[in-house]
Amino acid sequence: MVLQQPPRQPSAMSVPTLESGDRLTRAEFERRYEATPEKFKAELIEGVVYVASPVRAFHGGPHAALVTWLGVYWSATPGVAIADNTTTRLDLDNEPQPDALLRIEIGGTSTVSEDGYIEGAPELVAEIATSSAAIDLGAKKNAYRRNGVQEYLVWQTFENRFSWFRWQAEEFVLIEPDADGVIRSSTFPGLWLVVPALLEGKMMEVLNVLQEGIATIEHQDFVAELARRRATW
Repeated sequence: MVLQQPPRQPSAMSVPTLESGDRLTRAEFERRYEATPEKFKAELIEGVVYVASPVRAFHGGPHAALVTWLGVYWSATPGVAIADNTTTRLDLDNEPQPDALLRIEIGGTSTVSEDGYIEGAPELVAEIATSSAAIDLGAKKNAYRRNGVQEYLVWQTFENRFSWFRWQAEEFVLIEPDADGVIRSSTFPGLWLVVPALLEGKMMEVLNVLQEGIATIEHQDFVAELARRRATW
């Protein structure tokens, strides 16, 4: 005779799953996030949880292109750190996971906590906006602005539109490319982007223009300043 076991009751100590629309404190968000599967992705934006959709080529391809561009700059600029899909503690209501970011390691506006999170506002944040465009250009943009992110880049892949916002007088101002289609970062000297080439998938042109920026005296002076900070830290 086989005895039927009664249905297992959930433990009172079990951790609830994260669901889009949940309103949580940052501490509760982190508690639940730590109990989720490793490849699960969720963000806390203005106290509301947003669970990411599966990543499709519409997102993955542009993401790779953007990280390649930022990665080349990072490799030529000691003292600057790059991060890909890294949880960032902006404030008590916002813990996004930007697609990519650049931050100044010493004397910048963010740090790395003892438990490995970025805390504070990275100088530059980039997002690939497919199904998340309303969030990236709405609540998330406002959270980045309020916390003082200096430059915010959004690539809307369905519309194939690239927006570069710069923090000025506590507002995000949209920066237009120059006559050659180039935008130059004001925070990271030498970080140049030829926008039309990026949108057309011409990555060699994108990287060639970036190399022009890296070769400028402004970039060399920036690298020297970062080295001075490391030496006196």
